[in-house]
Amino acid sequence: MPGIMKNKKLLSSVCFLFVFICALGAQNVTVKGNVTSKTDGQPVIGASVIETSSSANGTISDFDGNFSLTVPANATLKITYIGYKPITVKAAASVRVQLEEDTQMMEEVVVTGYTTQRKADLTGAVSVVNIEELQKKGENNPVKALQGRVPGMNITADGNPSGTATVRIRGIGTLNNNDPLYIIDGVPTKAGMHELNGNDIESIQVLKDAASASIYGSRAANGVIIITTKKGKEGSIKVNFDASVTARCIIPNRK
Repeated sequence: MPGIMKNKKLLSSVCFLFVFICALGAQNVTVKGNVTSKTDGQPVIGASVIETSSSANGTISDFDGNFSLTVPANATLKITYIGYKPITVKAAASVRVQLEEDTQMMEEVVVTGYTTQRKADLTGAVSVVNIEELQKKGENNPVKALQGRVPGMNITADGNPSGTATVRIRGIGTLNNNDPLYIIDGVPTKAGMHELNGNDIESIQVLKDAASASIYGSRAANGVIIITTKKGKEGSIKVNFDASVTARCIIPNRK
């Protein structure tokens, strides 16, 4: 009898261990999938596949667009690739993903000289300023608002809220003065942009190399700043109001 009871306990332990291992294995699933382009059906090489709940668990698609990743059974995968819209799918044994091109990203244009180029095809040294981030600074002078926003452009400003600022893009030259050429709505000017209302500016692009600014000739020796102002658009009327007050004050030196 003791031997039978001992065998029953051993059998129960083995069964429990077997069920536990099966349950543990059921918690994870190996996802095998394929990533292709929705436009032409070609495989997307190097697409990033990441578990949304754990950024450390991920992989990339191979030359044929295939990938394999072990994740929890209820996990969610996020597939991303440059130039395509990200997509999220539930984990399954087999997954087929078609990525759609992000036309807004690929068709974004940059003004270079008298022409425009797709940002994806741009090879020159051109910086595009994010106007939304610029307006968040609350700076009344748009030139001063550019400080720290464009690599390679040095701006020196005084403490006067309405004063001018010194802008240097390509260092100090010897031809004419050292100020960059400003193009406002297609019209070249040396007046600068400090008198413009920052809320009226739609886009700012800075041409820093000779290849991008060559069409302007010697006037562009110190770089070019292209400014496009806002224009009327079709649709319903929108009214925005923004006001600010700046006052000078001298803080007494208290000792």
